[in-house]
Amino acid sequence: MALTPTKPIPLGFIAPEFRLKDQISGNMLTYNAIKGDKATLVMFICNHCPYVKHVIHELVAIGNDYLPKGIGMVAINSNDAVNYPQDSPEKMKEFAAENAFPFPYLFDESQEVASAYDAACTPDFNLFDSNNQCVYRGQLDASRPGNDIPVSGKDLRVALNLVLEGKPVPENQIPSVGCNIKWK
Repeated sequence: MALTPTKPIPLGFIAPEFRLKDQISGNMLTYNAIKGDKATLVMFICNHCPYVKHVIHELVAIGNDYLPKGIGMVAINSNDAVNYPQDSPEKMKEFAAENAFPFPYLFDESQEVASAYDAACTPDFNLFDSNNQCVYRGQLDASRPGNDIPVSGKDLRVALNLVLEGKPVPENQIPSVGCNIKWK
């Protein structure tokens, strides 16, 4: 497990479009299909990463709290499923069901979407405003496996609330950290 941070790239980029299969419904989904009226959260996660497992219940809670408020959400797994079979589409469907995902869980087999978003780790968060401009690429909160800080979602929730209130999200953001995306 290589501890990897989110790449520090300038905010304000427009959300790259994608067309990927949702492993929950079996439908092909695009960014525009999952886009929220007020904002959109694109998360890169996977099934086996201990950092994702550590926060998965909070990600589901955020989905349940913010989807009704006009925030679109999607989780994308871009890991190499051949070398990491626990991240296969079949296992994704099981993981989503076990955790009662309220958002789609897409498989990026080609890894082109992860590249387009400059995703580096799991979990990796990209929050876009209603104009599809990235306003947040920070951490969920300060909790990590083994550091005894409770998972709260504080940092991401603050960013989501600011977007909902029409206020700017501060550009000084602490990057997320987790397992590196398993590239082919």
